[in-house]
Amino acid sequence: MIPVLEAVPNFSEGRDPDFVAAAAEAFGRAGCDVLHTTLDPDHHRSVITAIGSPDAVEEGAVAAAALALERIDMRGHHGVHPRVGALDVLPFVPLHGMEMADAVRVARRAGARIARLGIPVFWYGQASVPSGRRLATIRRGGFEALARGGVGADAAADLPGNGATGESVRLFAHPRAGAACVGAREILLAWNVDVEGVSPEAARGVAAAIREAGGGFNGLRALAFHLPEQGRLQISMNLENPAATNPTDVFGEIERRVRALKGRVTGTEVIGMLPDAIPRSVARRMAIVDWSPERMLSDRLAVHLAGRRYGRTA
Repeated sequence: MIPVLEAVPNFSEGRDPDFVAAAAEAFGRAGCDVLHTTLDPDHHRSVITAIGSPDAVEEGAVAAAALALERIDMRGHHGVHPRVGALDVLPFVPLHGMEMADAVRVARRAGARIARLGIPVFWYGQASVPSGRRLATIRRGGFEALARGGVGADAAADLPGNGATGESVRLFAHPRAGAACVGAREILLAWNVDVEGVSPEAARGVAAAIREAGGGFNGLRALAFHLPEQGRLQISMNLENPAATNPTDVFGEIERRVRALKGRVTGTEVIGMLPDAIPRSVARRMAIVDWSPERMLSDRLAVHLAGRRYGRTA
């Protein structure tokens, strides 16, 4: 069976399309298919979705990490999204012909190589020991806390960053690039629901009520952000198991709560690829503004597999 791995790196750069193009090109040069890129100036964040053989995805991820180290300076970075590093989050997702244990092994190899670049690495998700470490436990206090000596982290990095002579010296953060959260996980849905007619405080209340930690939907992480450059107020979410928790139920609950506050939902934005839980009919119900067949992960995976079967090497 042909092994296919996905990487979804999140970079702390959302205002320079040239950087995003260069990072995507790094994956392409390694032999990956780049399925989607996005950047947001208010979040000051970009996300790339790439798939390929485990070796190709690992090579692309490490090359992109080196590019982020070279071109992103966290000391001047300001955005609404929580972050700790230039390459902030690097998850690996097994898609075909692979088990989660295989994705964890790739994450560990890639993380070790990133640490050798000088960037401390924190494991999360299925790559942590014990498994299941959440990003929030690492991001508490953000890059600034790590740069001060780990005030926001619960411990030093799992892999300290190497110094100029190869020794492990950076326990929490590289002075410019911060730290990288490297992990392995299943397919999730990353999405933002735009709302109008309510205050940012009210939107934060809705996010708090619907997320799992607040007694809401299982596997749902939710925050509310005001995006001043775009004039938008959004509830930003990750749904960790969209096959088990119906996204339309989440969307309906947001609608109900926002309407009770005399506001309205204006649309949904999906970051990255769409899982099978979001066919066209569901996309209409959720008012997804950028749905297209090219955004369906299973369809793009089928195209990728066909290419590999007929002689491509990715």
